[in-house]
Amino acid sequence: MPNRWKPNVTVAALIERDGHFLLVEEDTADGLRLNNPAGHLDPGESPLDACIREVLEETAYDFTPTALVGVYLNRFRRTRTGDDITYMRFAFAGTLGTHHAWRTLDEGIVRTVWMTPAQIRASRERHRSPVLLRCVEDYLAGQRFALDVVHTDPSVGRPVAE
Repeated sequence: MPNRWKPNVTVAALIERDGHFLLVEEDTADGLRLNNPAGHLDPGESPLDACIREVLEETAYDFTPTALVGVYLNRFRRTRTGDDITYMRFAFAGTLGTHHAWRTLDEGIVRTVWMTPAQIRASRERHRSPVLLRCVEDYLAGQRFALDVVHTDPSVGRPVAE
């Protein structure tokens, strides 16, 4: 099976404080877009570790995941290339820790913003991911799963034997 289909695995953080959610504004090929702090799972990394890393890189905050909100699958066609891509997103709720104001945000991240659910709903045309709002709505509905439902075998972090 040389052309086996594989989704792109991503992680996202749902961070709520005083009725506002922490989002990032990103410069994309389609203009400025809003998203949860999110990114791709890297080789040798667990989804939890990826989420912690992505939040730090995109917001300059430490992040501690406390629950899985859900796993989301969506399909997207890139505007520039026409590529047909499927994403599988693991969305985690959690708490913010220390802010490292000295850190430079990831390439493409313009700024962080705190938005109410109403503001997020009203800005759908600016969402980078079509599941951004669904993740927020599931969080608001109280959907939470224990972190141990996402198991990463120790073999993931080990070098592959040749």
